[in-house]
Amino acid sequence: MAASKQNFMLEPPSFISPISLLIVVAPYYKKIADKLVAGARAEIKQAGGSSELVEVPGALEIPTTIAIASRQLDFDGYVALGCIIRGETTHYDTVCNDSSRALQLLGLQGVCIGNGILTVENSKQAQDRADVSRQNKGGGAALAALHLIALSQKWGQSKGKVGFLSSDEISEA
Repeated sequence: MAASKQNFMLEPPSFISPISLLIVVAPYYKKIADKLVAGARAEIKQAGGSSELVEVPGALEIPTTIAIASRQLDFDGYVALGCIIRGETTHYDTVCNDSSRALQLLGLQGVCIGNGILTVENSKQAQDRADVSRQNKGGGAALAALHLIALSQKWGQSKGKVGFLSSDEISEA
């Protein structure tokens, strides 16, 4: 049984100055989402950070929201939260794969993101993973973002952009 398995966890990072994170959640399954948010907020608070919360319609909107925020706002990192439960159609696969892929692409551009979008077969699995006293995947996603922020601060500012340039950036070059 996966719930009884013990995995190695890194110690939470520490920060010299306060950090702020944006938690982006798709509350389609509201009770699950609320537990994920509670876990994320607790980890951020324990690290001495602050957070803001924004709700979006679904998991596919999470990466777009983070991309907009990373260009227009001043957060140190982001926590992506939501839950996708397999249904009767292949829509599940599309939402899981595309939301994950988009978050990964943002991460490869240097955006510090913890991915806590649950992809599960049933409601029981979602409840176990969201529960703060059990698997606490919301807290785990926040810790992932915190570790990436710590690495980013340790290694200093970006030496240049990575990825595709927008048409505005091309015309400026």
